[in-house]
Amino acid sequence: MTTALTVDQAIDTRMSARAFTQQPVPRELLTELLALAARAPSGTNTQPWKVYVLQGQSRDTLVDKVCAAHDEVRAHPEKAADYREAYDYYPEKWVSPFIDRRRENGWSLYGLLGITKGDKDKMHAQHQRNYRFFDAPVGLMFTLDKVMGRGSLVDYGMFLQTLMLAARGMGLHTCPQAAWNGFANIILPHIGAGDNEMLICGMALGYADDTDIVNTFRTPRETVESFTQWLD
Repeated sequence: MTTALTVDQAIDTRMSARAFTQQPVPRELLTELLALAARAPSGTNTQPWKVYVLQGQSRDTLVDKVCAAHDEVRAHPEKAADYREAYDYYPEKWVSPFIDRRRENGWSLYGLLGITKGDKDKMHAQHQRNYRFFDAPVGLMFTLDKVMGRGSLVDYGMFLQTLMLAARGMGLHTCPQAAWNGFANIILPHIGAGDNEMLICGMALGYADDTDIVNTFRTPRETVESFTQWLD
């Protein structure tokens, strides 16, 4: 068992890893992590999360299906209409300062990887890394019963963060991925989800590849002063 990090260490070192080793994650450890994540709070203790763990053939087959669809959309842009998200993760219209942070994040990452503006082939390949779980041996899919209200998305965020911090505390890394959401009509039948379920997001989980330059990328954070008002 990896020596557990302190809570502060886990929070401070958590990142969205975008390259993983092939070191397997034991089922017992995954069960322990999910049990810890289940301690996350939820409104009136509804615990609205449902988790699908993909490893081995189930993972690889889903990767092949979604990568093929992603390539198809690139070749035939009109096919994008076949792949819709169940909910709006991003705004329809971007405004500052959010669009500025988004652009800084994207171009900083691409710059690190030597991807320049207009290099559509490399952009497509890098984006498709999402649909390969960045080579992580474990892929997670999270669903929510459609009967639940928007407050359950708040509950879900706390569950996901608890899971990511628990994983980090045990020496693992994760990458939460909304990129999968548009391909829900492929993913949900593959994982055996019911008609009452909607896809919230996916997540890559495993041991980060520290030799890959992409994992040196760290996103900046705003200062406490910039987002806090003190009321006395």
